Amino acid sequence: MGNYSSLFTDVSDDKEDDSIGNPVFEGYQILFVDDEKNVLNSLKRVFRQENYRILTAVDGEEALEILGREKCQLMISDYMMPKMDGAELLREVKKNYPDMIRIMLTGHADMNAVLAAVRDGAVYKFILKPWNDDDIRVTVALALEQYDLIQNNKILIKQNKEKSEEISSLAKLAVTNRSQLAIMLHKRNLLNEKQVQELYKQQQVNKEPIFKIILERDWVSEDKIRNILRKDLMVEEVSLDEIQVDASVASLIPHSLCKQQSVLPIRESNRRLTLVMADPMDMGLIDDLSFTTGLEIQAVMANVSDIKKKIAEIYGQDDSSFTEIETLIGLADPFEGIEVLIEDDDDISIEELLHGTDEPPAIRLVNAIIIEAIRLRASDIHIQPRTKSVMVRYRIDGVLHDKIQVPHSMHMSLVARIKVMAELDITERRRPQDGRITVKTPMRIVDLRISSLPTISGEKIVMRILDRNSSVLKMERLSMSDMNLKKITNVACRPQGLILATGPTGSGKTTTLYSMLQHEATPEKNYVTIEDPVEYYMDMAGQVMIKDKIGLDFSSVLRAILRQDPDVILLGEIRDYETAEVALNAALTGHLVYSTLHTNSGVATIARLFDLGLKPFVLASALEAIIAQRLVRKICEDCSESVSVDSDVLYKLGPVFQSSKIETCKGKGCPKCNNTGYSGRVAIYEVLIPSEKMRHLISSGASIHEITNLVNEEGMVTLIEDAHDKVSMGLTTIEEVFRVLGPQVID
Repeated sequence: MGNYSSLFTDVSDDKEDDSIGNPVFEGYQILFVDDEKNVLNSLKRVFRQENYRILTAVDGEEALEILGREKCQLMISDYMMPKMDGAELLREVKKNYPDMIRIMLTGHADMNAVLAAVRDGAVYKFILKPWNDDDIRVTVALALEQYDLIQNNKILIKQNKEKSEEISSLAKLAVTNRSQLAIMLHKRNLLNEKQVQELYKQQQVNKEPIFKIILERDWVSEDKIRNILRKDLMVEEVSLDEIQVDASVASLIPHSLCKQQSVLPIRESNRRLTLVMADPMDMGLIDDLSFTTGLEIQAVMANVSDIKKKIAEIYGQDDSSFTEIETLIGLADPFEGIEVLIEDDDDISIEELLHGTDEPPAIRLVNAIIIEAIRLRASDIHIQPRTKSVMVRYRIDGVLHDKIQVPHSMHMSLVARIKVMAELDITERRRPQDGRITVKTPMRIVDLRISSLPTISGEKIVMRILDRNSSVLKMERLSMSDMNLKKITNVACRPQGLILATGPTGSGKTTTLYSMLQHEATPEKNYVTIEDPVEYYMDMAGQVMIKDKIGLDFSSVLRAILRQDPDVILLGEIRDYETAEVALNAALTGHLVYSTLHTNSGVATIARLFDLGLKPFVLASALEAIIAQRLVRKICEDCSESVSVDSDVLYKLGPVFQSSKIETCKGKGCPKCNNTGYSGRVAIYEVLIPSEKMRHLISSGASIHEITNLVNEEGMVTLIEDAHDKVSMGLTTIEEVFRVLGPQVID
């Protein structure tokens, strides 16, 4: 019988055997540990179609015994087990097999113990019982992908270390014996023949520049050498404190060579490179660098100490006054798992994009900033240069917080690193630029939307964080009132029409639309989304990301999509008349269209659509619903307490809050909420469903005042009224409502 099984597994006849004659499995091996055999059988059933070899153990001791003889890439362990619980087992596995990915499976575990294991790094992720089969398959696939990335990263680190040692050796070999400095000093009777011979001998043995050996032996002072070079040989001397070196220029010569030879490129113009040298008489080095860079070298000089100081400033150096930065980018780099994925570009190679920017301080700092933002659940990162330092600020639950202080000396390298990651022009500092980065961390994959802005203090960078792993919320979890939930549930079932979510940037509009999109999703319909960028990933939908650089804008993609036989379309944003017109026409011709608009309320949305130039009768026919919304911070459940009402804020919030007695709560601050009193956010809504009477007013071009009066007559719950209900339920505070909605009209 032929070895047909090898077509379906990784075990074949030509593979090596282990010491006892068993075939070695070359695929992924996964170990499941649980004291309940039915759970083990269920887990094996989940992965029966995957090309994994499954091993099982009923307790921690058996698991450790298996790991002693089998190499596994991933282990899933239950928490509640006899003898040794899951947390203890995973800590032991981390100690003995640190490369293995460790996942905890728990249904009623002690959360303190679980979180302690997570903090210790013993747990990659934990999964709750009962699990979803698709979710656990995806989790394991991502975990194994992370395992491969870690292994590849270790190989790259090893190769990088070998290359660094090789470059360092080459840098020593680059030391030439063609410097005329020793001969010049000998002619001026500052060095005798014996000293000159000793210089050349030491240079051959130690591979050190002649200038450095002279200063170390203290045979001639540096000031005296500088005076001779300046007065007799007319060598130009520069003040490095007054010179700003561009990162692209600094990258022309390797950092290790600059340190070894005490040289620094400072300016490039018309194919001429201005090079600061401690020894401008080293003609061999000048010839070598001219050949390497392909540029004509203009040598100038500066003191060795000034050159070293400038090299440290450009390539980064720890500053004792910034202890937080030292923690983040110290030698023990805790963020080496981060991987930046740059989209392929046919015109620019990745090597060119990364040339001259792979210096550890800048890389570690950027990685640390991103990892910390993800850990704190920030939605935006602001890198803002100020007078005395550069402040890194995180927007957490809609509010900016100052978190990290960076010295000005690192600002240029920090910005350059981010620009290269986002494929921006690092030499352009006068104009705003936009880009994207995809970052893979040990826990998740996030997309960063990058914006640079020139300010009087330097370039400001803002990064918007979009989590690829974030799941779409069910409509029941949108914190809508029962009445509003019934309204939008009914609207989501309609076969055609235009549904708009409105509000400022970051108010949760896309989250609401995706929840509605997925509510009645079936394989019988064709779903297409057009976004900039894609915020949620939905397998059932064809998702298109806008790329303005190549002319792939909303209106052109929307026209193309209409030829793809769609049933439901999610349009990221209506920005102009052209896009709005195509969206309305699609809504009128049998498609259900979801989109967003930046307006303050439902009625203001109608006014905005009129301003875009849409025909009133077309709008009246196509519009099915307008959902205006905001996000307010949610009171931390662990430290919530009743407080007295602030009468001044109550007065500013208008008649809705003044006309009723209301009990308010507030978080006093605890470790869970980082002492802010808030944890997470909750949405407030205003749902406008056009009635027949309202459609008549819209089609006749009625004024906004008339439409507003009709809305009030029909009893629509406004944003301020929904906010009042959320405060009464103890979900948020009146101060938070005032921050988001501002003062209301007081009669």
